[in-house]
Amino acid sequence: MIQLGGSLLCSWLGKGAGGRSRADSKALQPKGRQKSLCVCMPRAYEWNMSPHTWASRACASQSQCSSGRGAARARARLRGTSGRAAVGGASRGRGPGPTRAAARPTAQERAKHQCRERAAVPSRAMLPWTVIGLALSLRLARSGAERGLPASALQGDLLFLLDSSASVSHYEFSRVREFLGQLAALLPVGPGALRASLVHVGSRPHTEFPFSQHSSGSAVQDAIRAAAQRMGDTNTGLALAYAKEQLFAKAAGARPGVPKVLVWVTDGGSSDPVGPPMQELKDLGVTVFIVSTGRGNLLELSDAASAPAEKHLHFVDVDDLHIITQALRGSILDAMWPQQLHASEVTSSGFRLAWPSLLTADSGYYVLELAPSTDPGAARRQQLPGNATGWAWTGLDPDTDYDVALVPESNVRLLRSQHLRVRTLPEETGPELIVVSHTRPRSLRVSWAPALGPDAALGYHVQVGPLRGGAAQSVEVPAGENSTTLQGLAPGTAYLVTVTAAFRSGRERALSAKACTPEGERSRAPRPQPQRTGGREP
Repeated sequence: MIQLGGSLLCSWLGKGAGGRSRADSKALQPKGRQKSLCVCMPRAYEWNMSPHTWASRACASQSQCSSGRGAARARARLRGTSGRAAVGGASRGRGPGPTRAAARPTAQERAKHQCRERAAVPSRAMLPWTVIGLALSLRLARSGAERGLPASALQGDLLFLLDSSASVSHYEFSRVREFLGQLAALLPVGPGALRASLVHVGSRPHTEFPFSQHSSGSAVQDAIRAAAQRMGDTNTGLALAYAKEQLFAKAAGARPGVPKVLVWVTDGGSSDPVGPPMQELKDLGVTVFIVSTGRGNLLELSDAASAPAEKHLHFVDVDDLHIITQALRGSILDAMWPQQLHASEVTSSGFRLAWPSLLTADSGYYVLELAPSTDPGAARRQQLPGNATGWAWTGLDPDTDYDVALVPESNVRLLRSQHLRVRTLPEETGPELIVVSHTRPRSLRVSWAPALGPDAALGYHVQVGPLRGGAAQSVEVPAGENSTTLQGLAPGTAYLVTVTAAFRSGRERALSAKACTPEGERSRAPRPQPQRTGGREP
């Protein structure tokens, strides 16, 4: 840009303002002022100055140079002119030389006048440079406004899921642990930026540290290096269900409305199904990266990772993990900083939207539009400031397609609107078809059809009490089970059994059924002893 501006300026100076050629312009100029425009051009490193400072400094430098040359020429003319004036005055009889010379301007006055004339030229010559510098400063200011927020404003929750079971050797575990530590050290971890947590895969999932514990990449690296192998079975499906709770639980330090990323490092095997809980994570907007160091099934891991698989799935030998560190870091940062409008945390009544920072608070605002696909006339609109990067829609209908439009309104540049279609989940349904079995005088078994799908229940609450009144008892059942046995009941009593499902949204769905315990076994009368026959009487 600077070279182009310099060439354009030289061309402009060569032909002059009226379109004359360099030769014509040079011929019209006084002999003493030729080449004066190119003597004190600004240096390259002075481009970081403001246009006014840059132009004034260049003009001052030009004036100093011109004044120096003018003073030297004035002194030379002073010596020659004084002698010619004295001789000429005496020979032509125009009076004494000193009197005639006193009427003319002195040599110092002529020198000052010539310096002022030469000093006036650079101010006109530097006008194109001032214009170019001003245009460059405006361009830099505009580009800075268009870039939006700095990279330090990046936010997100990152969960490392580490295979810590007995299927991984101690050497492999140490290499993977070192790899995750080096990866964490390269990430912008901080309280208002990216947060990290580590969960072990074993017989039962275990949290090494929550999101809110460490506030720097080096602290996360030290915590990962200090993690010990848990051993046990490889229950990855159970660990994924646990990871889903951690990614959205405030008690674990997770933050609502920020991007969620899961990095799962595995040797490729699992003792329980991985597909359903992984799909639930992806339906909630979690970006899943998988690093396989063993003999995992390519098709299964490709389905488990986020799309496209070539960006989110890595097959690497445990000794070559360092090869993918930089690439994985870049992919994680890209996932934390959304490149386009996308939806997450989709439920039956709403979802959350996120988009990249396209504007600033001073450069414009956003208009967010939402309408059912089948009824565009029922659109809802929301105006948001230019520094907003997310919004949550609530109060929507279940199992419905919605068209979303994000329209940036900017006074700096023209930005295209972004469009998205999101389908809300089916309505949250509680347990259905309660079945009472294995009825005993003092116990019975209750089973029900569980809530399935990505919005499955967090757990169940089973309550049983006599219909005619009396103390009730309660049993908590985890989300992965759909039956329980109730103990301590009274024989021959009618009971009301209620099963309540608790969902992530805070809603609850309940279903009740009647059950009766049978009467207790009646005590049988003792059998009469048979009389002895054929015995000897006393």
